[in-house]
Amino acid sequence: MTLSADRVTRTAAGRLILDGVTLTAEPGTTTGLLGPNGSGKSTLLRLLCGVLAPASGVVRLDGDPLHDLRRRDVARRVAVVEQQADTLVELGVADVVRLGRIPHRRAWSPASAADEEAVRNALHRTGLTDRADQPWHTLSGGERQRAQIARALAQEPRELLLDEPTNHLDIQHQLELLDLVTSLRITTVVALHDLNLAAMYCDTIVMLAEGRVVAAGAPREVLTAPLIAEVYGVRVEISHPTADARPHLRVLGTVATRRA
Repeated sequence: MTLSADRVTRTAAGRLILDGVTLTAEPGTTTGLLGPNGSGKSTLLRLLCGVLAPASGVVRLDGDPLHDLRRRDVARRVAVVEQQADTLVELGVADVVRLGRIPHRRAWSPASAADEEAVRNALHRTGLTDRADQPWHTLSGGERQRAQIARALAQEPRELLLDEPTNHLDIQHQLELLDLVTSLRITTVVALHDLNLAAMYCDTIVMLAEGRVVAAGAPREVLTAPLIAEVYGVRVEISHPTADARPHLRVLGTVATRRA
């Protein structure tokens, strides 16, 4: 076991955001978090990395409660890519990626050869080597997202959490990014909106609705027409090109009623 949540709840402004959510991210696999806006995906990711604390329940890293671990130790293990990132400081792309090495360095110590090698590798893997010296604020939205992925890779994590990482990316770069993420062979939890991308790339899917887990399992077990109609309020046609293939979804339209 690497990263898990056991019956976690979280409230905000008197509203229940997560309600008894349990999740186990198996080592070396990709777990997809699905659900409509407001279902609790981003909040769950923030609990898993320790940015937020659960009101009840516990998040564990290798069996140890996350709140018992030093933040620096967690940061050396768990990397996070949020939906959006910005800075008012004039930074180059390579400088942004170097931020991923902070948990591995002593305070005020200069970058080591290992740090710079990790940064170069991360830039190369995300296709940003030729952007290394470019100012951050001149990047497109998609390039900024790739730079944040590179920063996370430079951290050399064992667990990687991504909140809708394909936002702002065209279809080619969506596929390239998820190809990269799933090739890392590290424990990954990723929140996605696109059901077909989740079907293509995730080993396990956890479907959330109104802060609760309504289904969890392999893509072909979770991505069913009745459940999607109930949770998303849309009708879909699902095909399996072969008996063991991952499902492919075609949206047909909305349904008359949504989940209460």
